[in-house]
Amino acid sequence: MSITARGKTKLVGVRITSKGQVTIPKKIRDRHGLMPETEIEIVEIAGDIVLRRAGAQKKDRAQLFVESLEGAGSGTMTTDEIIRMMRGHTD
Repeated sequence: MSITARGKTKLVGVRITSKGQVTIPKKIRDRHGLMPETEIEIVEIAGDIVLRRAGAQKKDRAQLFVESLEGAGSGTMTTDEIIRMMRGHTD
């Protein structure tokens, strides 16, 4: 992998399989939160092929999971109290 002058990342050694598939390196997937089933778009811009996250209106599984947890806790217990409870300590 090499970095170009304008902050763009150029991947070296990525190949297209006989099925037309490309593996996005793990570092890139992790940096951009690309999990399995995340939808991406492949677009052509000024003769370049660009991969980008599909429309902003679509949320991936990680985003949906985090949103499902929002407001789920009551907030009445401290972290230490929760850990003691999970370990079976009842002071």
